[in-house]
Amino acid sequence: MPLFRTKDREIVSTTIVVFALLAMLFSFMAFVVAAKADSKTSGVPAGAVQVTLTEFSITPASITAPLNGKLLVSNSGSTAHNFHVNGTSVHTNDLQPGDSATLDLNGVKAGSYTVICAIPGHQQAGMQGTLVIGSGGGSSASGSMAGMDFNTLSPAQLQAMNAKMDAAMAKTVNIYTAQLKTGPNTKGVGNQPLAPKVAADGTKVFHLTAALTNWQVEPGKTVRAWTFNGTVPGPWIKVNVGDRVRVVVQNKLPMSTGVHFHGIEVPFNMDGVPDVTQAPIKPGESFNYEFTANKPELGMYHSHHDAQVQVPNGMLGIFQISDPALPPNVGPVTQTVPMVLNDAGVIGLSLNGKSFPATAPVIAHVGEWVEINYFNEGLQIHPMHLHGLPQLVIGEDGYPLPTPYTVDTLSIAPGQRFTTLVHVTSDFLGPNGTPGIWAFHCHILTHAEGPDGMFGMVTTFIVEK
Repeated sequence: MPLFRTKDREIVSTTIVVFALLAMLFSFMAFVVAAKADSKTSGVPAGAVQVTLTEFSITPASITAPLNGKLLVSNSGSTAHNFHVNGTSVHTNDLQPGDSATLDLNGVKAGSYTVICAIPGHQQAGMQGTLVIGSGGGSSASGSMAGMDFNTLSPAQLQAMNAKMDAAMAKTVNIYTAQLKTGPNTKGVGNQPLAPKVAADGTKVFHLTAALTNWQVEPGKTVRAWTFNGTVPGPWIKVNVGDRVRVVVQNKLPMSTGVHFHGIEVPFNMDGVPDVTQAPIKPGESFNYEFTANKPELGMYHSHHDAQVQVPNGMLGIFQISDPALPPNVGPVTQTVPMVLNDAGVIGLSLNGKSFPATAPVIAHVGEWVEINYFNEGLQIHPMHLHGLPQLVIGEDGYPLPTPYTVDTLSIAPGQRFTTLVHVTSDFLGPNGTPGIWAFHCHILTHAEGPDGMFGMVTTFIVEK
């Protein structure tokens, strides 16, 4: 996303209002269990809260249960899953596809609990969340008021809880908007253009180093990411049609890897699938990928070795050959915005390797044509919704569309790329010509907001004069 500009920070400063997306916490919030359960239970026990396990999520993402309540945990996936409440003895056994377990929460204290699927690799793939029991909310700043029995609380208690939740939600927005004055609130920026070295024969040579790196996803959250050149996403590689390309990959990871150029036409032996087109790149080794860029393409490069771990944990980047073709009577493009989507691994729900309130806004002026290129490197579909401004979809998977179409919500499946254009006009300014600040987020609401406010896949599109 574009870097902040001093003028933009001054103009926007205090104009931002708290835009609300409604929902409950991210696809990392789960459901809690208790004791032992009946397997293959049919029907829902009276008063039980339903929880569904699939590849690789727990639904609902944010679970609120009453004190001494019950949960019905069902496996609707195609492989075995289980359900564990960290810090307690409450768990299910492994549930086979189609199995269910009824869990009794009797005796479990009010509070907030982390819940996971404890089968190796499933938590890292996204099966992690929280359970809030009772009205206490535990470690959660506010707790969720959804699902509570309001008849048991006095008006004063309700007012206090609501004020606490409002304050928690406003806090994240304030952290986000402070960036307009002070700059990014986390270290590290992905998608930075990578300049090639040009060999004597004209080949453009790009160097990528795969290594473990500390990466700040949001304020207060630093993870051990799997990276190319130390950033998430990795460097943005862009070449022109006709260029001879060499990508030198050096592996400094503790395990083997390989790099696949997703959506880019390359020779078979350059496709980057270990044990299919090449031997794995072992730790300490390197491999040269060489090919000619034959036509305009919008693709990605990512690991294709233990990819369900390496890619969500950060080993991904943009590979672009020339610019997408524009339909008649639009443009010229004044700003290009890459938006890489992720939802799993240590990075989690994120835009360009950052989670709200660390995401960067798109800032554009009246008259501009902004090109937004979406790249889904996650494990789930994400319907990306831009408030206010329509998006003209002009390309899919790098191929120009013969008939562009207009949307405000565009669903992007794993592996897909879309190109859209946004024409910024004065219609999208705020009152009396003030900046127009439009929410921009995944419309799976648990990917964007929880009981402590917005998080994950949220940013804004800011329109200035």
